[in-house]
Amino acid sequence: MAVEVKMPQLGLTMEEGTVSKWVKQEGDAVKVGDVLLEITTDKLTSEVTAEAEGTLIKIVAQEGEDIPVKGLLAYIGEAGEQVGAAPAQAAPVQAAAPAAEKKPAGETKVAVIGGGPGGYVAAIRAAQLGGKVTLIEKNKLGGTCLNVGCIPTKAILHAAEALTEAKEMAEYGIHIEVKNVDWKQVQAKKNAITAQLVGGVTGLMKANKIQIVEGTASFASKDTLAVLKKDGTKENMTFDKIIIAAGSVPAVPPIPGVKENANCVDSTGALSFEEIPKSLLVIGGGVIGIELATAYSKFGTEVTVVEAAPKLLPMMDGELTAQLRKLMEAKGVKIMTDAKVQSVEAAAVGAKVNVEIGGKVQPFEAEKVLVAVGRRTDTEALGLDAAGIANDRGRITVNDKMETNVPNVYAIGDCLGKVMLAHVASAQGEVAAENALGENAVYNGATNPSCVYTDPEFAGVGLTEEKAKELGIAYQVGKFPLMANGKSLIMNGGVGSIKFIIGTEYKEVLGVHILGPRATDLIGECALAIGMEATVEDIIAAIHAHPTVTEALWQQRKEQFIFPINKNQQYKYKKTKDKQKLDEHKCSLLRYTAAVESDLQPPLPSKEGAGFSKTKSPS
Repeated sequence: MAVEVKMPQLGLTMEEGTVSKWVKQEGDAVKVGDVLLEITTDKLTSEVTAEAEGTLIKIVAQEGEDIPVKGLLAYIGEAGEQVGAAPAQAAPVQAAAPAAEKKPAGETKVAVIGGGPGGYVAAIRAAQLGGKVTLIEKNKLGGTCLNVGCIPTKAILHAAEALTEAKEMAEYGIHIEVKNVDWKQVQAKKNAITAQLVGGVTGLMKANKIQIVEGTASFASKDTLAVLKKDGTKENMTFDKIIIAAGSVPAVPPIPGVKENANCVDSTGALSFEEIPKSLLVIGGGVIGIELATAYSKFGTEVTVVEAAPKLLPMMDGELTAQLRKLMEAKGVKIMTDAKVQSVEAAAVGAKVNVEIGGKVQPFEAEKVLVAVGRRTDTEALGLDAAGIANDRGRITVNDKMETNVPNVYAIGDCLGKVMLAHVASAQGEVAAENALGENAVYNGATNPSCVYTDPEFAGVGLTEEKAKELGIAYQVGKFPLMANGKSLIMNGGVGSIKFIIGTEYKEVLGVHILGPRATDLIGECALAIGMEATVEDIIAAIHAHPTVTEALWQQRKEQFIFPINKNQQYKYKKTKDKQKLDEHKCSLLRYTAAVESDLQPPLPSKEGAGFSKTKSPS
């Protein structure tokens, strides 16, 4: 007797799922555990496996169809067995607890230009607040991050890390023979992850009833967009609110020979090499260049990094950056700073790059050249001038509410030309959407972490030591070598360290910088500390699990800031209920944060005047 394949309930609130793809076709033999199809719901793409053995004799739900939980998808039985075609009725689903009654959705028409991490988050938030949202995307949903940036880069880095770990397992008595790297499979896995996440975003758009328009938008006026659709048709669309999330594209420097040489690629090209290059020269020592240099060096590529500035990773702490450079060089990556590329020529191997170092030009040959000198705003086609939107050479100007100078027009993310990070764009997207729908939200970038996925990982949040000096802040530095942390010692031999920047008078956390295993995960706790204006004692009061890398944060603060510094006298920070002083401090903090982001030197907020009093603890 045929067995029904039904839509599974993947969560308590799931009511339906979309059939994304049938992996098995009618007539195929199936075994228990075989993947039959893929379904999409919300931000998840899941596989439905066979619970019976036999033949897939009939597919009832077609690709693209929405099927309720327990609704019929297909039949498995014996070949030639006859079954009914009508779908079975879905079993009743237990409803979620009723939410508080909401006001009827408004009629505010909202346009979002760009479907990256900033745009799709803004679209979802606007829809949640009752807006009728249209998202216009000229390429693919997910933007640079999901398709040709953050996610595919980390997928390749993960493969490289797995290769390295396999080779290093001999230290633990596990001997693994790595015969080769199947580069096509590495690329296939990277693409599958990207597709799954993009499919999830598509599902979110559908779940929030957001209209997707594939095409290029430009301003016809302050409230009207001229949209050239992918099918070649044109349409003028008028909106009450417009959020610009146009993103960025790789910058191409005016170096002679770069555009003419097919072996010179940007980050998108470097993620899709047909095979692992034998040699790679990276122009640019920023995040993109250093991450891809790390990945390909692990795959056995001979890597050279050329950076025009005196140091790599200009936004990261200088001391830890210098440590990272030594670690990379010890692993075979050649790094040159204060080195300027003069030109690129054709060569038998691929390309010859002429680099000026110390006043002399030296040639370097490589099979591939990665041009990673940064990114620029992708706003040229928007027609900003037609709407009178203020910008600095394409970098849109906004305030802390993400408002442009034109009423009802907002801008977020990379197209501002400042902090080009996906998580910043998402945070700004929420702020813009909330303000567009009548809320009062403000963007504060004080807790924005920067992460570099190297070996070991590198992350920082708040002030670097260089920035603290520049702003004239009285600070103390605490350092903790991860060699003294048990879990780090197990994971990577204890390579790396943690560095804290602490305010001298009140011991508040001003900045944290981590070079070590799981640094990009650990930095979240540090961002929370800065956002809460936590002191060293606040952090130490939280018990950290042992053995973990995260306890190194606790160890470092306790050993260097409590016992040595406050050996005979401890301080506590008592918040008063003086609302006026607290409000004054909050305003001062906002000005301070804005100044840090724009590299200004403002007066520092005073905690003494903000409702904090310093008292000695009982002896």
